[in-house]
Amino acid sequence: MSLSNSDAKSPSSGWGGMKRELKAQAAILFGFVAILWAIELIDLTLFGGGLDGWGIRPRSIVGLRGIVLAPFLHGGIGHLAANTGPLIVLGWFVMLSQTRHFFTVGIMSSVVGGIGVWLIGAASSIHIGASITIFGFLGYLLLRGWFDRRFWVIIGSVLVALSYGGLVFGVLPGQPGISWEGHLFGFVGGALAARVMRPKTSED
Repeated sequence: MSLSNSDAKSPSSGWGGMKRELKAQAAILFGFVAILWAIELIDLTLFGGGLDGWGIRPRSIVGLRGIVLAPFLHGGIGHLAANTGPLIVLGWFVMLSQTRHFFTVGIMSSVVGGIGVWLIGAASSIHIGASITIFGFLGYLLLRGWFDRRFWVIIGSVLVALSYGGLVFGVLPGQPGISWEGHLFGFVGGALAARVMRPKTSED
């Protein structure tokens, strides 16, 4: 089979496409993080932290709005700073196969996690923070190798387990002020995403 000059792809063109993809991923990741920081700074300076009340309020009708809003709200600079690093790293790992997976896994994790918190969270509590999404990314990355079964995907899951596997203990209750419910159900949402988004096979 012969290729014309217009059909052939040079190494430089392939590298150019990769650079564009990396730039797009960086723009999405750091743009999302910038939005989180902007919201937190506005909340602290203009509302005195009052926006935190818009988080998930279990079994409250008005608290349903928190399913959408909670990942964007944080209980101070320290809370957001602690979430920023894992969000960038795990979010980028999710993007490695396809950039759009960042949005698909993020939305599934936040919705499943938010509903779970709303259903079983402690009465009169308010749940906020991007950790719901972070644990969703973690669940997706850890379980993707199991559902996908391709060698390089399994290796990726193992590397994530070695690097961030300790976070899994965050799904256990017992730490005051920590939404273990959000961590648990965010993780479940990510695992569900790994199951739903696995490559289709003839057995399916």
